[in-house]
Amino acid sequence: MGNSSSRGRSKQGQRSGSKVTPSSPTGEQSKQATFKWSIDGFSSLLDKGEGWTYSRVFEAMGHNWYLKLNPRDKKSGSNKEYVSIRLELASRSVKPDTVVDASFKLMIYDQSFGKHSEHEVSHRFQTASTSSGASCMISCRKLKKRPSKFLDNNCCVFGVEFVKVTTSKANMTLETLFVKKTSIFNEAGTYTWDIEDFFALKNPGYSPEFQVGAYKWYITMYPSRDGNHLSLYLKLKKTTNLSKDTAYLVELTLSIKDQETGKHKKLTGRCQFAKDCRTWGWSKFITLEDFKDSANGYLVKTKCCIAAEVTIIGSSKME
Repeated sequence: MGNSSSRGRSKQGQRSGSKVTPSSPTGEQSKQATFKWSIDGFSSLLDKGEGWTYSRVFEAMGHNWYLKLNPRDKKSGSNKEYVSIRLELASRSVKPDTVVDASFKLMIYDQSFGKHSEHEVSHRFQTASTSSGASCMISCRKLKKRPSKFLDNNCCVFGVEFVKVTTSKANMTLETLFVKKTSIFNEAGTYTWDIEDFFALKNPGYSPEFQVGAYKWYITMYPSRDGNHLSLYLKLKKTTNLSKDTAYLVELTLSIKDQETGKHKKLTGRCQFAKDCRTWGWSKFITLEDFKDSANGYLVKTKCCIAAEVTIIGSSKME
């Protein structure tokens, strides 16, 4: 899936803003560019369990990036839980045959003693590999341990410090993402798209519009670029009511229903929708072979059923 704000914190969860420092002059490529992502209400994110949460897209060193965070990650063969972060280069920031070599530090900030958890990475980003792969991990136990101040007043601060990339533009952005408890957040809805004739769909196929919160959404579906998979996305309808500096954190589940046994194919993620980033989903949601296999119940004759569960669980603002 693809896509931020510094906010003053309070126990009541009041919003605050993000802070952007001016970018470095052209030619000063050696200057670091730093993006900080402060998550207020972090315990609410921990309660949601394993799964990736995405920051806003931010610009640094002439490219668009985002951080992704898993609050309950696990190493292979271990049940120990970690908080991990990774850096990804936004796919639209990479032109075909373009390679971006980047050196950077992934950070989990100790807000009291300055003993940050750091992981230095050098990675070659390109169209086929937009994720850094390597992640900065800290055990959930260490995160909560006192007197360490990784988790301070229910707030965690993550970030990336760029050392060098192939471009020259640099800036610093600070985001605070405030996550609200679902029980006190009423902007949720489920929409079911019943398709009578899958083979009559246009490419891409669009569902009717539906509303969750103050905005309208729709589902898009089409064969993936490799021709072997089905792509499935949720899209925010273009609107003039959404500020370019505001984004909403959405917990999203897309499903293709098994009409025979109820063993639906579903994927879940937490991602931010904004005016300049209105689409999130999966380019390889399911193989076309599995989708069309009548034994799986996803496509019965010409009929299929797609469902979207959408819950707005937070918001962010850039300044």
